[in-house]
Amino acid sequence: MLLAREFVTYISRQLVKRLTPGIIETTSPDLVAEKVGEVISEELAVEDRLNDEVRDLLSQYSEYMRREGVSYQEMFRRIKNTLISQRKVIRASGRDSGDAMKLSRDKVTDMSHKIVDMLRKSHELRLRDKDPNNVRLEIVRFMTELLVAEEKVDRTARLKIRSQKREIPEGSEEWDLLHRRYYSEELKKFGIDLAK
Repeated sequence: MLLAREFVTYISRQLVKRLTPGIIETTSPDLVAEKVGEVISEELAVEDRLNDEVRDLLSQYSEYMRREGVSYQEMFRRIKNTLISQRKVIRASGRDSGDAMKLSRDKVTDMSHKIVDMLRKSHELRLRDKDPNNVRLEIVRFMTELLVAEEKVDRTARLKIRSQKREIPEGSEEWDLLHRRYYSEELKKFGIDLAK
């Protein structure tokens, strides 16, 4: 998943806090935050499932690709792009679309529509602002702020790892431990506490 589960939970809780009491009224903000988190997680999982499907397809043709000298990455990209256009999936990765954050602007906008739909159908809250577009725009604005900050945090954590005296391969256990530590330190500098 493009975003850590802890960060999805944090975004969900902060979003409900931001929308309450001006835009929504609720007596169970934790339940609303959980539902928002489910919408975000499901939207992120769509592309993860698509990636798994592409990997499965390519595994069936690995011998042919090796024999013909076809690049795995190139075939992965081509098949994924074909499936995305056929299924009308909105690309989640901002890096693939040139955005300066992990999630693309299109994906954030799509999520905002789905979150507003969920809020409108929910029995745990009352929308004070009856214009769904106002609610949606506030969601987009807030999510974008958090995602831009998160991208800076991630970039700084990665730079700290690269600045080590010896090279630490990405994906190794040591890299993962350092990334978690530096990521957590940088989040605190931005005033982001994932436990809140």
